[in-house]
Amino acid sequence: MPNPILVELTRGPIVESVHRGSVAVADSAGKIVFALGDLDTPVYPRSSLKPIQALPLIESGAADAFGLGDEEIALACASHSGEPMHTTRVAAWLTRIGCGESDLACGAHPSRYEPVAEDMIRRGERPTRIFNNCSGKHTGFLTVARHWDIATKGYEHHDHPVQRAIAKALAELTGIDSEFPWGVDGCAAPNFAVPLGAQARAFAGLTGERGKRVVRAMTAHPELVSGTGRTCAILMRSAKGRAAVKTGAEGFFAGIVPELGLGIVIKIDDGAGRAADTAMAAVLEKFGLLGGDDAARKILRVPVTNTVGTVVGERRVAEVLR
Repeated sequence: MPNPILVELTRGPIVESVHRGSVAVADSAGKIVFALGDLDTPVYPRSSLKPIQALPLIESGAADAFGLGDEEIALACASHSGEPMHTTRVAAWLTRIGCGESDLACGAHPSRYEPVAEDMIRRGERPTRIFNNCSGKHTGFLTVARHWDIATKGYEHHDHPVQRAIAKALAELTGIDSEFPWGVDGCAAPNFAVPLGAQARAFAGLTGERGKRVVRAMTAHPELVSGTGRTCAILMRSAKGRAAVKTGAEGFFAGIVPELGLGIVIKIDDGAGRAADTAMAAVLEKFGLLGGDDAARKILRVPVTNTVGTVVGERRVAEVLR
């Protein structure tokens, strides 16, 4: 059976396009409390994995040894926009651990915040690896390697001790003791494929003491986790600290809700981030976590406009998520 339609786009009186996908919500006891679609096929969480990838940074003692605060932990969980609030903090963090931009294994790309990218073009500046949206995560990996006094070169390889520690944390949270299928993420680090139901249980496992510091950092600094006007920041601010959410590439989205003990995961079949955004807003609304602010509610129903600004349709939640 195909996965259900989660999000649809209209033009005029008809539905023009649809996005199918899966949703799993687990509680802290590991029970699936809400589900749609296929929960058993392994899928990559992509950048939604970052809150779990940050666990060795905290649990190894590295964060405390280098005096890291919530801002650095938020950046370790971030897919940031490469704004000054991100790049200056990552640069300072690298200096603190005795590393530099050249130690980062991720590649350079332009700032995702258009005013910064345009200003850099005007000044003839080229982005460095610090502008990579994953530079905070990679700096966290380097910090663990420094703390363990092991090689920093090759820290992004699947068999490096830092990556093995991440795989171990994921195994503990999912309850899966076999080797995970893995692939190389866009930032050069490994990413592990896990069935959606198990991933929901993993994120539910972060609602307790183990994920407390990660959730606190993310909800305290939503813009550091994402950027100005980004969906993660909008949804976390709307939830007023009650939920930490993290988007991932190819239509993945994850959420952690400590007060309800819930882990939320969404995977859109065709990889559309726009559909994952709307689906996550709908799930948060379903559990009473979406506030009344306009910015968050506009993610539930997004106008489709033409080139002169006329509204000609909308992106909206499909019936199964209403």
